[in-house]
This record gives sequence, structure tokens and C-alpha cells, in this order.
Amino acid sequence: QVQLVESGGGLVQPGESLRLSCAASGSIFRTNDMRWYRQPPGKQRELVAAVTRLGSTNYADSVKGRFTISRDNAKNTVYLQMNSLKPEDTAVYYCKAKIIVYGGGYDRDYWGQGTQVTVSS
Repeated sequence: QVQLVESGGGLVQPGESLRLSCAASGSIFRTNDMRWYRQPPGKQRELVAAVTRLGSTNYADSVKGRFTISRDNAKNTVYLQMNSLKPEDTAVYYCKAKIIVYGGGYDRDYWGQGTQVTVSS
């Protein structure tokens, strides 16, 4: 009914940049909060950044000033611009969206498949 497709991951050197995209599709009535999480090797998944439908944002302290989250409501898409990447940013990155489908009375969480980001010299 709803799926999220991520793209933009890859292998980069420290100091370089990447831009991740996540597009939601299906019988979507309204997309509310959209978020990016990441899971480093051997660690738990953690929240990286969040954006509301109207554009309010929050960031983890570890990425504040380097990463920027944004969204395009017409395309049901969320982006994560990652600058000045560090080795400790290496992780699988996942997007999550809270979505109300047609015929539904409340929003539910939908997850993307994850995309690998590796920062290494």
C-alpha cells in the first residue's frame, strides 16, 4: 500500500559530501513527520534528523551544523544533505515517515529499506 525507496548512499573520503533521498509512494492521504535514522556497525539504531510537515527540524548533536534535512511535500520526499563527513558517520541510513493512507483515521510508521554510507580514506 505504501513504500519508501531510498537512494544516494555510497563510499566517500572524510570531508566529502553525500545527499540521500527517500520517496514515499502509494495511497497516501497525508505525510506527517519524516525522519532519518542510522545504524553503525555493532550499534543500535539512532535518530539523526527529523522534519515536520511544516518544516520544523531537529538534529542529533553529532551531526548538528553538518547535516541538513529537508522535504518536498508535493513529491512525498525527504532529503538528507551530509557535509564534512567523518568516519564515525559510517552506517546504514534509514528513512521513516508517518503516513495517513486513504481510508485511514490515523498515521502509521513506514520505513525505507536502508542505504549504506561508508566514510573511509
